[in-house]
Amino acid sequence: MNDHVLRPKWESDNRETGSLYHSQPAWFVVSRVSNKTRINRKRAMNRIIFSLLIGIAALVGGNTALAAPPELAANAPDSYTVVKGDTLWAISGRFLQHPWRWPEVWRMNEAQIRNPHLIYPGQVILLDRNGPWLSIGHPVGGGGGGDGSRGDGQIEPRIYHEAIDEAINTIPLKIIQPFLTRPLVFDSPTVPGAGTIVAAETSRLQLGLGDTVFAKNVRDDVDDYQIFRPAKPLLDPATGRTIAYEAQHLGTARVTERTNPTTLVITESVEEIGPGDLLLPTERPQIFAYVPHAPVDLIEGRLIKIYRGVTEAGKLNVVVLSAGTEQGLEVGHVLALFRNRGTAVFGEGPEKETYTLPEKRYGTVLVFRVFDKVSYALIMDTDGQAAIGDAARNP
Repeated sequence: MNDHVLRPKWESDNRETGSLYHSQPAWFVVSRVSNKTRINRKRAMNRIIFSLLIGIAALVGGNTALAAPPELAANAPDSYTVVKGDTLWAISGRFLQHPWRWPEVWRMNEAQIRNPHLIYPGQVILLDRNGPWLSIGHPVGGGGGGDGSRGDGQIEPRIYHEAIDEAINTIPLKIIQPFLTRPLVFDSPTVPGAGTIVAAETSRLQLGLGDTVFAKNVRDDVDDYQIFRPAKPLLDPATGRTIAYEAQHLGTARVTERTNPTTLVITESVEEIGPGDLLLPTERPQIFAYVPHAPVDLIEGRLIKIYRGVTEAGKLNVVVLSAGTEQGLEVGHVLALFRNRGTAVFGEGPEKETYTLPEKRYGTVLVFRVFDKVSYALIMDTDGQAAIGDAARNP
């Protein structure tokens, strides 16, 4: 190209869109310049590079795992055809040793991580081992024609128009679905604005599916409600202080008559229901299609509850963490689990020594619902049992 060279120029910050970088390079032309101009440009470039290195060092924080490119799985395929029932985590696990580094091999910016292009059954994931990079293509059969096919069995990019409910979920939806709208978490033990069941149609103290109840303080513009029991405190296992209050989900009810008190029928019952239990409008669950990614901020949390009343949990168990939006946590964040090994005493008498044993990293969790001070997460990988009090930090 004669005396001109095309070079990509990447912008490091786009404040209008919130993205960390452009997905396309802005090309510019470098032509012949004087020696003095070259020297001045070189000095300016050195200052820029030095500043960038300092910034990168601060962001990485000494984490060499993030500085290195994602490692491929031992038997990573060249391509994979998405099938119904797949999850983003499982698909990325076919290609990567650490599935949560999915955004890096897709070269996603911050906005795309929070609102990714959905993936559907039938699409083909292609692996470029030089990056490594991943992209989506479509296997095109013989014939060619108006659909853009080449007719030689090769893979071409293709735009999809699919129903959104057929999209691949990030993690198994059936496991987390009960937790997407319940339980409810509050900052105080009282729940302002909640309705209250005051009586039942029958004399039975324990009510269930199909029973009619009467409630006060029910909103005129809402028909469907969650039924829950007054909130119980969630405690920090390290300090014993109350972090938040969690309400126990009991079931759902629907308004049948706008009387005083309001008449409702119980449409779902997972626990016994009775007078004194509370009502709040039912939330609509959101599609969980966030891409797994590491937090930017430093996260320090602990496991404060394991569901189903147990003290230990394994893969695909739901846990509660002592970190939320106030600490910078968001839906889709991946955290590493560290086991607290406790202390050990060596020797006796005046020579007795006490040692705090080092923590052991043993698994990862994916955050799927976040409140101000706590969050709900699913254990994705583990080589042992998770226990209350274990640490959850940046991977």
